[in-house]
Amino acid sequence: MSSRSNSPSGPAAAPGAENRPQAGPSRTQRLAYSALLAALALIFSYIEVLIPFNFGIPGIKLGIANLVVIIALYYLGPRYAFTINMIRVVVAGLLFTGLFGCLYSLAGALLSFCVMILIKETGLFSVTGVSICGGVFHNLGQILVAAFLVSSLKIFAYFPVLIISGVISGCIIGVLSWLILQRLPAAR
Repeated sequence: MSSRSNSPSGPAAAPGAENRPQAGPSRTQRLAYSALLAALALIFSYIEVLIPFNFGIPGIKLGIANLVVIIALYYLGPRYAFTINMIRVVVAGLLFTGLFGCLYSLAGALLSFCVMILIKETGLFSVTGVSICGGVFHNLGQILVAAFLVSSLKIFAYFPVLIISGVISGCIIGVLSWLILQRLPAAR
């Protein structure tokens, strides 16, 4: 009989480690994943600047960088996902869209992230449902900033269009996130 362990924790694991449930990535792994995911989100933001998805309506985009945020929220947890999201928004805003673009994105990102955490914690919604809520509330955050900057509530007439775009893009991003999370080991 061999004394080697066939457990996922490997032969050098502490005694009894094979009986412990795998809790997901370690803190060091989470930091490394966070750095990689922040870079990936920034790359996705740059791709959207280079190849804009023109839906014929100004301000509507797919939001592929949000794919990274959803995956981080479920795989690494809210703290890491928030950090990744803020790094992406601030750096992409400063590099690609300017100060006002950064302000709009920051408002949308903060509001949508808070809503996604609350919705996720209820346990009533799937990854796609959380993503859809994030897409809609991201657009709401941006329109709130726009209404404040132009000092007019008339801009809310545009909100129904943004709700539809948020639902569609949130659904696409949510399904893609769910597919990716299914392939990650020990997703939260």
